[in-house]
Amino acid sequence: MKILFVGDIVGSPGRDTLKEYLPKLKKKYQPHFTIVNGENAAHGKGLTEKIYHELLQAGADVLTMGNHTWDKRDIFDFIDDAANMVRPANFPEGTPGKGLTFIKKQGKELAVINLQGRTFLPPIDCPFQKVDELIAEASKRTPFIFIDFHAEATSEKQAMGWYTDGRASCVVGTHTHVQTADNRVLPKGTAYISDVGMTGPYDGILGVDRETIIKRFKTSLPVRFEIAEGRTTLSAVIVEIDEQSKKAVKIDRILINDDHIFFE
Repeated sequence: MKILFVGDIVGSPGRDTLKEYLPKLKKKYQPHFTIVNGENAAHGKGLTEKIYHELLQAGADVLTMGNHTWDKRDIFDFIDDAANMVRPANFPEGTPGKGLTFIKKQGKELAVINLQGRTFLPPIDCPFQKVDELIAEASKRTPFIFIDFHAEATSEKQAMGWYTDGRASCVVGTHTHVQTADNRVLPKGTAYISDVGMTGPYDGILGVDRETIIKRFKTSLPVRFEIAEGRTTLSAVIVEIDEQSKKAVKIDRILINDDHIFFE
């Protein structure tokens, strides 16, 4: 089984880059499932219903979210009906949407879980207690479980990877927008990376206009974030799972930009 995961889509540059390269990535890697983090897809913060459908049309099977889930008000109008989207499962009980979904294609079924960290982020429910509950639920249907852990601290992400090693097929970190070089398969068979990176402006700072961010650091004054223009980048991983042993055997990073040319 192969799973393609594309990191945080940032604004229209990220959406356009996804549309350009996702068909090429699918042709090259032949994934059974494609998952995309869409929490920054609407001008850098949140997701609209129109963009939700746009990303599915571009080739995503499931969208994962994060701390910007609620930044666009119309999310409340469609999230409960969005069968192909998960938001962090450790938001309090009664929060709209769901944190676990199942995709079934080509006779294979994958559980997709979304969780949010608590270090340097709002103190929502414990992701470690929640993941126990969701893995137990998902395992009743499929041994193949994918987790997008949307968190700030690398240590918290690593803790989640080790905590679920052998119970989840793959744990990928999102949120910090910079691809890390620690992709590996943990000893009990869980594929792991601390952060997949972002898909969007290449010459900004985390996708935002760099002069705006530099001004904020220099002055400590509030500024209006604007999505950067110009060149773009795409960050992703391709994960391979052995269907007999149910363990991951490989996780490779994908980085596409002017300094990392994509070869079909």
